[in-house]
Amino acid sequence: MGNLTVTMTDVKGETSTFSDVDEGVSLMEVAKAHGVEGIFGDCGGGCSCATCHVYVSTDWMAKVGQPDDIEFGMLDMVSDVQQENSRLSCQIKMSAELDGVEVTVAPASAY
Repeated sequence: MGNLTVTMTDVKGETSTFSDVDEGVSLMEVAKAHGVEGIFGDCGGGCSCATCHVYVSTDWMAKVGQPDDIEFGMLDMVSDVQQENSRLSCQIKMSAELDGVEVTVAPASAY
């Protein structure tokens, strides 16, 4: 079992902290494994939909980084994008540097 921590706030505003996260696992996989409401991951993590759209806490954006061109293209097709901190959770892989990362699931209407 992993020992990294992720805090997620779902589309209903409920916040959960998961402290059993393995390195290399995407935030989408964490959300799906824990039944986080609003994360669907319809494409299975292939960055070809936006059903895992999250807002990264601004305190964490420097470590998480900006989306690449492909991810940016997917985000460009959904509503409720926040230019400064929108990301697809399938594209954020957990690492020691991201231990404690905090994200909020984007509104379901974004899909």
